[in-house]
Amino acid sequence: MLKLYNTLTKKKEIFKPLKSKKVNIFVCGPTVYSYIHLGNARAFTNYDLIVKYLRFKKFKVKYIMNITDIDDKIIKKAKEEKVSWKVISKKYENYFLEDIQKLGIDSVDKYARATDYIKEIISQVQRLLDKGYAYTIKNDGIYYDLSKNKEYGKLSGRKYLEAEDSISRIDDSINKRNKGDFCLWKFSSKGENYWDSLFNNGRPGWHIEDTAIAEKELGSQYDLHGGGIDLIFPHHEAEIAQMESITGKKPYVKYWVHSGFLNLKKEKMSKSVGNILTLNEAIKPNSPKVIRFMFISSHYREPLDFSNEVIKQAESSLSRIQEFYNKAKESKKNIDGKLIKKTKENFLKYMDDDFNTPKALAELYMFIREANKLGYGENSYKLLKELNVFLGILDEGTLQIPKEVIELAEKRLKARKEKNWKESDKLRDRIKTKGFLIEDTENSYTLKKI
Repeated sequence: MLKLYNTLTKKKEIFKPLKSKKVNIFVCGPTVYSYIHLGNARAFTNYDLIVKYLRFKKFKVKYIMNITDIDDKIIKKAKEEKVSWKVISKKYENYFLEDIQKLGIDSVDKYARATDYIKEIISQVQRLLDKGYAYTIKNDGIYYDLSKNKEYGKLSGRKYLEAEDSISRIDDSINKRNKGDFCLWKFSSKGENYWDSLFNNGRPGWHIEDTAIAEKELGSQYDLHGGGIDLIFPHHEAEIAQMESITGKKPYVKYWVHSGFLNLKKEKMSKSVGNILTLNEAIKPNSPKVIRFMFISSHYREPLDFSNEVIKQAESSLSRIQEFYNKAKESKKNIDGKLIKKTKENFLKYMDDDFNTPKALAELYMFIREANKLGYGENSYKLLKELNVFLGILDEGTLQIPKEVIELAEKRLKARKEKNWKESDKLRDRIKTKGFLIEDTENSYTLKKI
């Protein structure tokens, strides 16, 4: 029975979609004005894993991710480069899609650009005006009136900004009725791009795009909303206020699931403070599968401190799993079926407990130690192949390790067992000349490219 932590209720809950096995999911995507940083990539990887696991559990998932393709930051970047905002947003949208594909993130059913939903955004703004939840500031924009919503803050437990919150600059106005009021529609300034509307030409605020897209694609209520923990307030809080004010239906989203920060040098990675390492930069010296494995080795809700030591540890651990996978694939016999069954049951038990990947992977490590002693087993390969459907960390084949290198490694393993250390050292050197390092484990070995 799958349980997940719901930010709205502040507790783990049994996952029960609104409509049987059908699950509608919305996740906040990137603002496309530069390369995404590693913290963004971690969140998108977490939701890719969650969606794939739900599908593994036979849920029928519709997964929508928005792309913010009009924003202050995009406009600023366009002015700096003296090009259209469309050029900037399209350029970095393409980079985004290319980079996350390298991480194996391919579970999204639709990437929804904000500017493709202007009609729906204008409709939501108009309905909020009609219902008295919004007001107009002359020569500025249309704002949501927080004084009309007594439940505002029920997701985060607060009503005011804190240092770690992700905010939009267009919400700043000295003429707002209340300090926390947020912009729904920003009137256009001279020379700025705009869209026509009945209330005034302009462009959408940050929060309204997500509810407009979600209403169009998923309906007025849906199952699960994801995003980084920094989006809880005010972004997700604003989404709830907007949609529940428009429809009167509560809760707007049944489960709110948030991914923890990725820290660089003990500080939250953020473009706004320049403390970033982009995914594009991280992929160049590292295998994308190692990066993905690093992400899923920690619990999705917990902070993760990135360092060279952490990435090297992930590389070493994944290498051991991959090496076992390769050997198990070549195995001509099966090992104890009870061990396979117990491992799978325990692995899925931990995944069902709020996607607890650290404990699930610990179970896998224990299994590999036991299976190594028993001769790997073809059924071990089948088990790992099945789990890799949602883990996405293993390569088919031999991880580009030549057959002759594996044969040398097997001969060396035999020499070690016979305590023929001279032959063992000689074989180690021969393996090195082939471009690989061999590292000994208790009853086996791992191979890594030099």
